[in-house]
Amino acid sequence: MIMKASNSKNLIALKKAKTSLEKIIQMIEKDQYCINIIQQNLAVIWLLKSVNASLLQGHLWCCMVDAVKSNNKKQLDGMIDEVMMIVKTAQNK
Repeated sequence: MIMKASNSKNLIALKKAKTSLEKIIQMIEKDQYCINIIQQNLAVIWLLKSVNASLLQGHLWCCMVDAVKSNNKKQLDGMIDEVMMIVKTAQNK
């Protein structure tokens, strides 16, 4: 479960990204200058990466800590595998 303060910040960032994506679509439809579109696109990518990092941090501090405290090795091993899959996926993009 995500901490409420982080959840609120993540929602704000995602809503900003959504608004920016809508703006990018309009810019493309209006055939605006490519560099301006790219700059807007990079801003959205940055917002999404920021939210992703925040979600991962929340997962580690909440779910992972709970798994460690439970002494359930199978659960912890599964969570470590999940985190490694996320890290590997992020590195390949």
